[in-house]
Amino acid sequence: MNYRVGLGFDAHRLVEGRDLMLGGVHIPYGRGLEGHSDGDALLHALTDALLGAVGAPDIGSLFPPGDDRWKQAPSRLFVEKAVETVGAKGYRVHQVDTVVIAEEPRLSGHFEAIRSNVAQLLSISMDDVGVKAKTTEGMGFPGRREGIAAQAIALVAKRVTP
Repeated sequence: MNYRVGLGFDAHRLVEGRDLMLGGVHIPYGRGLEGHSDGDALLHALTDALLGAVGAPDIGSLFPPGDDRWKQAPSRLFVEKAVETVGAKGYRVHQVDTVVIAEEPRLSGHFEAIRSNVAQLLSISMDDVGVKAKTTEGMGFPGRREGIAAQAIALVAKRVTP
């Protein structure tokens, strides 16, 4: 097997008047993430991790924020395109791990729904999807509750014939 790893990161400002979407799941909260699309920082980081694993252009190159086609778009579309790109290069997704960095809201009650949604998007088992949340203990923009950041790592593989 030929294995490759990709790393992704994203961050968005919290704003009034938007739903909070993380991992494709609506999280009840008084604010949501600002963005041209639905602002789902977790799925954006995951998209970049998948694209990076196969040496493809990043999310901003494929889905420019100024392009009206992506205005308010659900971020699952970006993940679906990334999975398609991974497959076109002869790889398949094996495992992903993600971290959401936020002081609030508390996300532990949403982990299973997020894991299930991500597993479905990637056509992998929930056992192959990691989702964690961390705080910055009051430091930086997440600590001041100004925004939410996310990191993702993806493992892809393709069978190599000798």
